[in-house]
Amino acid sequence: MTGLDPRIDDALARLPDYLGNHVLVSVSALALGLAVSLPLAILSIRRPFLRNALLTFTSTVQTIPGLALLALFYPLLLGLSALTGKAFGASFSALGFLPAVLALALYSMLPVVRNTVTGILGIDPAVNEAALGVGMTRRQSLTMVELPLALPVIMAGIRTSAVWVIGTATLATPVGQTSLGNYIFTGLQTQNWVFVLFGCVAAAVLALLVDQLLALVERGVSARKRALIWTGVAGLALIVAAALWPSYVRPQATYIIGAKTFTEQYILEALIEERLQATGLASRRRDGLGSIIIFDALKAGDIDVYVDYSGTLWTTQMKQSEVKPRVQVLTELKAWLAERHIEMLGTLGFENAYALAMSRKKADALGIRSIADLARVSPNLVIAGDYEFFARPEWAALVGAYGLAFRQQRLVQPEFMYPAAAAGEVDVIAAYTSEGRLALYDLVVLDDPKQAIPPFDAILLLAPGRASDAKLNEALKPLIGAIDIKLMQAANLRANGKGGESSPEAIARWMWSEIGKTSK
Repeated sequence: MTGLDPRIDDALARLPDYLGNHVLVSVSALALGLAVSLPLAILSIRRPFLRNALLTFTSTVQTIPGLALLALFYPLLLGLSALTGKAFGASFSALGFLPAVLALALYSMLPVVRNTVTGILGIDPAVNEAALGVGMTRRQSLTMVELPLALPVIMAGIRTSAVWVIGTATLATPVGQTSLGNYIFTGLQTQNWVFVLFGCVAAAVLALLVDQLLALVERGVSARKRALIWTGVAGLALIVAAALWPSYVRPQATYIIGAKTFTEQYILEALIEERLQATGLASRRRDGLGSIIIFDALKAGDIDVYVDYSGTLWTTQMKQSEVKPRVQVLTELKAWLAERHIEMLGTLGFENAYALAMSRKKADALGIRSIADLARVSPNLVIAGDYEFFARPEWAALVGAYGLAFRQQRLVQPEFMYPAAAAGEVDVIAAYTSEGRLALYDLVVLDDPKQAIPPFDAILLLAPGRASDAKLNEALKPLIGAIDIKLMQAANLRANGKGGESSPEAIARWMWSEIGKTSK
């Protein structure tokens, strides 16, 4: 405990886990990238076609945004895992470590390939001719003359690659890989700027430290001083060992809890973990997952439990466009999940639906009370939504039902939408009905007279094989029907610093105490 700020204490408590996983995935990706790129680069030196193809491929990889590349590997590996399971009876986890390592390894290749090719081809041709003139073969000239001369340039490429990999690894959180990016993603969602700063600084310090140790190796290679080389190597080994040691001595978690990428999910994830720990069950988290990824991860058994929403599964998984009564949706959804061996343990007691909202002042000025009223003036307005909303079936249903056509659509971090609407920076937002900031910023939720948006009951899902887990069921059943909309709104509001400690863990403890009061 630092005694300075609970958020700093919380950040420091998470550091061994986050740093250890970050180092593990970075080192693995860099090692794989070097093992592939270095031999290929050397092989391509005297093969112009292969060299151009290799440089083109590695350069093209760099044009793909890091987060997109990481995300693309998950469905690819998930499909491959299903195929190997059917063909050989052995599947593998497609979530977390594997997609992160493969994507980062691809990202690491360009600097190594480019510097290796540049370093070797940049050697004075007279040196090569002299080597051949004294009776060396082409291979001997390469290994005994060209590579040693090019090694400082190659090491510079490896340094660049290491910094790139360590920085890009912070983006591995959405595919389920714990990293220093967990600080950043969690901090952005919960407006915990201490976490955001902590994650950025920790990643930068790690990258700079590794870069300086590799620079020491590079200087040792250039000056042919083995002491410098071994000092740099020993320093790198020490960093890896120190970062990974806590992971080896930590007890292995029995249950994995998943969460999506917004505040409420972090709170509910912490509440589930609090319940598991209270009954003596070891757990760990995989948060910041997208809606599709998290469901696929549950179905594949990569996570054991998480909270989803009936409307999300109804539209994105079941591909239903018809809006039915809540009871019917839940009944059909439970049967559909059971066919996939997923247990719907029950509803938590509140609904978190998408809804269009705007500032009360603007709504009154324009005479808007419903989405039908909004449709008349929407061509003159700007709407903001989260990263998923405008690609979701709910948005297509609203457009189809009301003929909405806005002047501009903007993608905004969910936490920033509400103050943006209150300040008039956007006119309408795709809000969440359980969000406490609706009241905080005096935003009005517009009626949906055509009921284009389906019900969004919060439901607790268990992975295949966990339905018969008596201990897990016993730990989680007290949450069923125990959280009403007012409690969830108040919890979400606390995450924004209103009413007490704002960490998901502190809010989860407060929620459980409130649940205990109402159950007495």
